Amino acid sequence: MLHVHRSGLTARKSESSAYRPLSASVPMGRRILYATPEMADFVKTGGLGEVSAALPRALRAHYDVRVLIPGYPQVRAAFPDMPVVARLEGLAGIPACDLGLAETADGLRVYVLIAPELYERSGTPYGDSSGDFADNDVRFARLSLAAADLALGVDPAWSADLLHLHDWQAALAPAYLAWRGVRLPSVLTVHNLAYQGLFPRDGMHRIGVPESAFQVDGCEFYGQLSFLKAGLYYASQVTTVSETYAREIQTPEMGCGLDGLLRVRASQGRLAGILNGIDESWDPSSDPHLALTFEADDWKGKRANADCVRKDFGMAVSRGPLFAIVSRLVHQKGIDLSLEAAQTIVAEGGQLVVIGQGEGRFEGALRGLAKRHPDSVGVHVGFDEGQARRIFAGSDFLLMPSRFEPCGLAQMYAQRYGSLPIVRQTGGLADTVEDGGTGFSFAEPSPTGLTSAVRRALDAFGQKKRLNAMRRKAMGTRFGWDLAAESYADLYARAIGNNVALRWNAV
Repeated sequence: MLHVHRSGLTARKSESSAYRPLSASVPMGRRILYATPEMADFVKTGGLGEVSAALPRALRAHYDVRVLIPGYPQVRAAFPDMPVVARLEGLAGIPACDLGLAETADGLRVYVLIAPELYERSGTPYGDSSGDFADNDVRFARLSLAAADLALGVDPAWSADLLHLHDWQAALAPAYLAWRGVRLPSVLTVHNLAYQGLFPRDGMHRIGVPESAFQVDGCEFYGQLSFLKAGLYYASQVTTVSETYAREIQTPEMGCGLDGLLRVRASQGRLAGILNGIDESWDPSSDPHLALTFEADDWKGKRANADCVRKDFGMAVSRGPLFAIVSRLVHQKGIDLSLEAAQTIVAEGGQLVVIGQGEGRFEGALRGLAKRHPDSVGVHVGFDEGQARRIFAGSDFLLMPSRFEPCGLAQMYAQRYGSLPIVRQTGGLADTVEDGGTGFSFAEPSPTGLTSAVRRALDAFGQKKRLNAMRRKAMGTRFGWDLAAESYADLYARAIGNNVALRWNAV
């Protein structure tokens, strides 16, 4: 079942994430706790939720892996009879709360923070239609503190050997341990450096941050308290979600003011880029959402999905190229560049289909474009996963001219479905799209740069042999979690310092 909120928050319940009572068996091995504000089984706003669901599952055959997540309404609904395993004490203005433990149908154990006053709200995990929640510092300090408590054995039946923390919302965990004088291995994964968890200094007392920590070598960031900087400073290892992005964030242009600290971490061997993967459900030969499944060289199935998309969006029947945007409609994603390129697409006999939501100015501009070109442009403001998958399957090209992109998943989905991405050479886009082989890329984030790449794509569309060869190569590219899981296993070994016990030899 897929339920989509207007805010873009998705809660999903499927065969792999149905829920059952706790089983008695626990996998042996080192104990890893994932602390995350999102998990695609319940709530997701982007790639973070996908990673937090997929990576623990990819590693649990080798480790005793558990996930810690706030008790949002979707989580509580999924586990209505969840037992309470511990009581977490409060700190300063962080309230005490209960800690539940449940298990997914495929055996992944999940700790849940039961704090209705903090988490049981409508909207996204971070805010509602009015903006971010005013108490997000307390809400996610509660998550970080709980991770630290679990590392110290607040659950008498389990404690973590290593904390794997995701984004600023969990980044205070290694700091709380350090402020208690405890050294425990930790890995902080930065999914997007632009989101740092910045709060006024005068709120430090609310979340138990000592005054001594408010300095350059600590959690101070230009006079504000930075959750993310604290994590970057105190964590044993720092990762981000592609090799290119790991290099980019060490530069003043893309370091968001943290490039100096990140260069230090890199010089210490404590910064790594590990590319995200996508799960096995992204397979056009078996995807139940498609109008017709297909494999490489079975272009009848691809055309059937294109026809379905055109019909759903009220566009004209066509055998011309179909371009797609499946994205948040925000400045970072280069939507303004895509609007400029759309003029060329329509003028050359192509069509454009868009699904996503974001900034009102872009939603309005895209609706206006569709109104001016109803036969050639279709726009749906919102999100539906089945429709998005049909768009990947039916489109010939995906527009993804991001100004920066830590990893990106849409370009991977598109390639699996034979849709050739047109991307800017940045972050994970540079690491996953081969220019002229599995897609098209350009360097400068400008209308000229994107339009030039679009014209190259239009030229390839007119050469069916070349087009089909690129499609086959794109569909044959694999972006599974195996390589990422092996890289994280090596990283855990370095963080814990026990290579013999933790080294994972890939099969």
